[in-house]
Amino acid sequence: MSTLRIRPLKPALQAIAVQELNEVPHRVADDIEALRDWVLKQPHLRGCTDQQFLLAFLRGTKFSLERAKQKYDRFYTLQASIPEVFNERRLATDPLVLDIIRSGILLRIPQDEEDTGPCVSIIRAGSYDTSKYKFQDIIRVGSMFGEIMMFEDENATVSGYVEIMDMKGVTGTHLFALQPELLRKFSAYADEAMPTRQKGIHFINVPPAFETGFNTLRSFFPAKIKSRISVSSDPDAIFNIVPRDYLPLEYGGTHGIVEDISHAMEKKLFGYAQYFSASQHFGTDEKLRDFSCPVLDKCSSFGAVGSFRKLEID
Repeated sequence: MSTLRIRPLKPALQAIAVQELNEVPHRVADDIEALRDWVLKQPHLRGCTDQQFLLAFLRGTKFSLERAKQKYDRFYTLQASIPEVFNERRLATDPLVLDIIRSGILLRIPQDEEDTGPCVSIIRAGSYDTSKYKFQDIIRVGSMFGEIMMFEDENATVSGYVEIMDMKGVTGTHLFALQPELLRKFSAYADEAMPTRQKGIHFINVPPAFETGFNTLRSFFPAKIKSRISVSSDPDAIFNIVPRDYLPLEYGGTHGIVEDISHAMEKKLFGYAQYFSASQHFGTDEKLRDFSCPVLDKCSSFGAVGSFRKLEID
């Protein structure tokens, strides 16, 4: 057995992990090793085997090894069906990725050290130039930080995450650019393949005229996710989701300004440059998959598992 190199949880989060995720602290090393051994024996799979990364899959499946295998496999399999997000631009050095971070379109909200709640991200859907970026570019950057939180955000791996879609300044052009089908596919991927648990998607600052239309957006999401979606035009709705002292000045908070968060995110991303470079070579080769012992034995929002062969990228 290899030496365990994972961060210990703070007592309050450890208690949640034990009670809600079936984590048994003295067995964690063996559980990680069992999952790693399985990954390395799969001829069709090439993926990250970092201990902290694998632990995220175990926590995300309440330490069911079989479900962790399934989710890990799905994580790489389903990426092939969203090539507009998972492509050669998914690098820490990509100018478009850096431009989006510096523009403050995506914000990872810092939390108090003792907070045991889900981590929070804000997507400022009305604050980007639709002639410069496509919505898929924003989703790509979001997916990168989703993976970073698997490595280092215990709030995310234990308590899940919440996304806030800030619709302030949204125009008809932005709405048209939202790519509902991409939203549906990526939400299904987040639910079925990401080990971190999505606890809510909150649309805030929705122009009153659009509120009904936004409620119809729910129809593009899988049923399980619909119940987690809220839509509000009330400017103060954000304070029901995030404490005021976590938020930057621009949101009526007291925790610095948006630019501070963007700067910290850029620095964080550079720390993962090597990982995202290596990720370009991760994925599945369906020609090598052993279908005699299928791990992907359930239907997916992307269609029956049997059709995964068709997801290969030429």
